[in-house]
Amino acid sequence: MEPKTYSMDKRTKIQPSKYSATWPLKMAWRDSRKSKGKLMLFILSISLGIAALVGITSFRENLLQEIDNQAKSLIGADIEVKGNQPLEDSLMFAFYELAPEMSREVYFASMVYFPSTDGTRLAQVRALSGKYPYYGAIETIPEEASSQFQQGEFALVDEKLMIQYNVEIGDSVKIGEGKFKIIGRLQKIPGQTDIGATAAPVVYIPFNHLDQTDLLKKGSRVNYLNYFQFSSEVDTTGKWSKLVDVADQKGYSIDDIEERKEDTGRAFKDLTNFLELVAFTALLLGCIGVASSMYVYTKEKVGIVATLRCLGMKSGQAISIFLIQVGIFGFIGSAIGALIGVGLHVYLPELVKEFIPVDLEPTFSLLSVLSGISIGVVVSMLFALISLVSLRNVSPLQAIRADLNQRNIRFDKVQIGVGVVIFVFLLVLVYLQVGHWGDAAIFTSGLLLTIFILGLIGRGLALAIKRLLPDTIPYVWRQGLSNLYRPHNQTSLLITTLGLGTAFIATLLFMQDLLVDRVSISGADDRPNTVLFDIQTPQKEEIKQLTLDYDLPVLQEVPIVTMRLEEINGVTKREAEEDTTVNIRDWVYDREYRITYRDSLIDSETLVAGEWTPKIEPGDSIFISFASGWAESLELEIGDEVLWNVQGALIKTYIGSFREIDWRRVQTNFLVLFPEGVLERAPQFHVLITRIQNNELSARYQQAVVRSYPNVSIIDLELILKTLEDILGKIAFVIRFMAFFSIGTGVIMLISSIVLSRFQRMRENVLLRTLGASSTKLWKIIFAEYFFLGGLGALSGLLIATILTTLLGKFVFEFVFVPDFGQMILVTLAVTFMTVLIGLANSRDVISQSPLEVLRKEI
Repeated sequence: MEPKTYSMDKRTKIQPSKYSATWPLKMAWRDSRKSKGKLMLFILSISLGIAALVGITSFRENLLQEIDNQAKSLIGADIEVKGNQPLEDSLMFAFYELAPEMSREVYFASMVYFPSTDGTRLAQVRALSGKYPYYGAIETIPEEASSQFQQGEFALVDEKLMIQYNVEIGDSVKIGEGKFKIIGRLQKIPGQTDIGATAAPVVYIPFNHLDQTDLLKKGSRVNYLNYFQFSSEVDTTGKWSKLVDVADQKGYSIDDIEERKEDTGRAFKDLTNFLELVAFTALLLGCIGVASSMYVYTKEKVGIVATLRCLGMKSGQAISIFLIQVGIFGFIGSAIGALIGVGLHVYLPELVKEFIPVDLEPTFSLLSVLSGISIGVVVSMLFALISLVSLRNVSPLQAIRADLNQRNIRFDKVQIGVGVVIFVFLLVLVYLQVGHWGDAAIFTSGLLLTIFILGLIGRGLALAIKRLLPDTIPYVWRQGLSNLYRPHNQTSLLITTLGLGTAFIATLLFMQDLLVDRVSISGADDRPNTVLFDIQTPQKEEIKQLTLDYDLPVLQEVPIVTMRLEEINGVTKREAEEDTTVNIRDWVYDREYRITYRDSLIDSETLVAGEWTPKIEPGDSIFISFASGWAESLELEIGDEVLWNVQGALIKTYIGSFREIDWRRVQTNFLVLFPEGVLERAPQFHVLITRIQNNELSARYQQAVVRSYPNVSIIDLELILKTLEDILGKIAFVIRFMAFFSIGTGVIMLISSIVLSRFQRMRENVLLRTLGASSTKLWKIIFAEYFFLGGLGALSGLLIATILTTLLGKFVFEFVFVPDFGQMILVTLAVTFMTVLIGLANSRDVISQSPLEVLRKEI
């Protein structure tokens, strides 16, 4: 059948246009050559987000694989049995039957003293016997020291500790009453990270010389470990399983390779999940940049699409031209991002090596690269479709009616459908990162809600300026502000862009300050900074007098009694495990409680419920006080019955009150407080708190205490604070490094949004030039517009960041966030300055060219 033809007269015949399947591809290539600048913004918008995503995903897979490969070296044995008492002989023999290779270790906190330099420091002393570790190694310098130190009165000392106190191999270290020759620098032990070594430096001594220290006193906090190596596979469903249950019932914790691997993997999975969400945020910012770039691009191409429609092209074919461009340039941007991500993966292990307990060698992950590129292409096309689908409504008439080209593109049902698809895709993407649908839904919805709120803020500000803008202000400022609400304004988009980036950066800054403030104890000269503990009752008055002899105040002196919790309202540990309706965790029964008694509350305590009983007479019921937060977590109420095991003696008590405790105060704060008249005769040790004004006096005082009372440990809170700040600083650096990708993407998105604003304001600037406006006045108008946009966007982001940080402080960290207005001002000024700078730089050619040139080029 011949095709139909249409004629205006007998001599003119018009046949319908036909386009080959490859024509949209050719047209996409031809058109892209004239739009390199905007398509480059498109590429950059997606590249940094994909780079962060590929780098973090590769790092996560690499880390989890290495944890799996090096799982045995994390624990150093097949089984670790831990308790606060030596392993019972019956249990030891039962374990020995299944695992004939055994090593023993006792570790505790104690002061160590270096006679050669007069240095003292609280360290973690480990007394070891046997061939441990069976997997991995205790790494020392020299290498043979790790196998020789058990052969005499020798010690291995943490390398950083030796450097800090200028101690050399061959010097001695005094621990309690024992003196040991240092024969090796300790570099690494199984399962320990560099950060862990910094916070708690380790000193190894032989187990058979432990008694020489004379430090194992009644009431001392000591941990007993037994390491076992299996000779063959063990039936975990039979004898072994029963043995584990028996040991658990007797208060020992059992750790094996699989459990340690899961615990370590879980801990670092949380870290990588957080970093992946940071990367996801960068990617989402890039997607918004893609959407805004395509909005600019789409408005510029309306005339071309209208012309193509006049030539018979269908709207779907026209959309396919630009969708092909998006796919190709999305692929290029994603590929560039993937290459950057591979480089990032090489650097990340070096960046976080102090936080991970395994040796990590970067390995190339093809799956991470391919998934990153695929995600980049898909999100590029989805976000681009928001604007591209509106081209189907372009009329051929717009090819000859220029005014129709400026009509707002409104959202329709198809665009809403695209939005739903985007939400589902993002939800699935976050789920694949965090592994939990609820968390994925909360994060995705929260992020999109934030974007929606910022958009509403932008629209509300535009309407408010329109109604409230006074006529009395200078023309330049009035013109700049008017641009925020005039037709085709981009106030909502720019406020969203600037606000989201500012909110993310400010939240990171606020959270870092919140965490530092959470652990900070400094700020007032009269606060205690030195704590002495493990003071035996006969030593109490002597140490108190020694403290006074050094002209130091005795700010607090309290007794401490160790005990265990036997029952809560008659429910034992075994009953709690068997009854699923009882919400009491095993650790509540397993932990050892350190409790004091007194007749009054101290400054850091506030009674929030019940009544405090200061003293108990013989025969009376014993009413005690619980910390309110801890009681709430255990779902306890006033009047509940609690049975304690005080080193063999059972004491029945009742909850009489709840206290709110300020844990940041350097005072002897306790979860449970007994009144006087109950624990005075129980075995106990004492704690003394003082304040030392300078480091020299602190060193002399600590040396005097350690020489005379080697069993007494001293906590230098200033040193602890410095260590914590150092650790938090390293964590903050990792977060800031990853935040760079979001910040960089935010800057690109800002440039893209300002390019869009420049396109919308082009005609107005041309008209102002035509009417005689000077370049100086145009510069001032542009400055005013972007100054207000930057300031309002920054303030909107700070508002979101303040709300988010306040909620995190209250519900996660249980701490009140107090905004730092100085920091807020700096953030506002920085964002405003950056916005003005980019806005002015982008408007350079518009102002420098003559009106006729601009009209020919753009209109």
